Amino acid sequence: MSTAAAKSVESPFLEAKVSHADVASFADESVNLKREDAKEYREQVARLRDKLDKYASDHPEYGLIKTLLSGSLAKGTALKTLNDIDVAFYVKAEKSPSSEPDLLEWLAKRVRDAYPQMKPDQIAVNNHSVCIKYAVSGLSVDVVPVQYKGDPDGRGYLFGFNGSDPVLTSIPLHLEFIRKRKATQELHFAQVIRLVKWWVRLQKSKDSEFRLKSFMTEMIVAHLADSGVSMADYPNALDKVFGYIVKSRLKSRISFTDYYPASKLPGPSGKAMEVFDPVNETNNVAAVYDESHRQRIVSAAQDALEAIAEARYATTRGKAVECWQDVLGPSFRG
Repeated sequence: MSTAAAKSVESPFLEAKVSHADVASFADESVNLKREDAKEYREQVARLRDKLDKYASDHPEYGLIKTLLSGSLAKGTALKTLNDIDVAFYVKAEKSPSSEPDLLEWLAKRVRDAYPQMKPDQIAVNNHSVCIKYAVSGLSVDVVPVQYKGDPDGRGYLFGFNGSDPVLTSIPLHLEFIRKRKATQELHFAQVIRLVKWWVRLQKSKDSEFRLKSFMTEMIVAHLADSGVSMADYPNALDKVFGYIVKSRLKSRISFTDYYPASKLPGPSGKAMEVFDPVNETNNVAAVYDESHRQRIVSAAQDALEAIAEARYATTRGKAVECWQDVLGPSFRG
């Protein structure tokens, strides 16, 4: 690590030529989902949920229970580039297929029955969801089945992305988890998450092997917020996020005690990273990541950290903006 980058991990920000206001303005213009668009999407999804919930109520024999809005739109961390929305559909485990392929085909048939006016290709089985594509708006809604077995707090079973057995989690508690942190650092907590997600999006555009899912981004920022890091100054907050990734090399466990004590965490797993679901201490959400994924994340964070440090000591505003473009992309103008 360069001397400047090392200092950026340990020292408060000096007066910089690219300020918090500059990054906040860029976020408002280029990163964040506009309030009016979010409202329109929520209304469109609300109509969808009403229709699916009514279908579930009218057909109790299928064991369909209810829908819940989930994902970034529900959490208030959606980017301007949002083009798909997550909706969870709770189903009774004893009345639905147990394998994921069969469950998705089963659910797709129910959704098509609920929406006979849609063309067949507008409702299709995706990797882990049933995707509903709206012809006019182009918006996609991913309906994800959650197998419910009677657990409290909206806990249900979701299939893992690595083809593993379903894992117990809770969408309502995940939303509550984020709301609690947003209440502590109003506006800023969610904004820093969005900025880091924007950075992740840029890394994926440059490196097809780069992986850092949104949920893990949220957990990293939440861990820092819980550790006392203020999110009120965005350049400083991003410096802290990248500094944490570089310093820890993501080899330190990340976990939370909102819904279970730390004593319930399992022993070391030998996985490249360990980031635990805050509502299920047995679920390492980073289990599918290997050493190459971890190293890519750390390397990209190192580059971002050094760019921020260089921007801090830049002699001209133009040079500082160039450095920040390495972090936030060429559309950043300061």
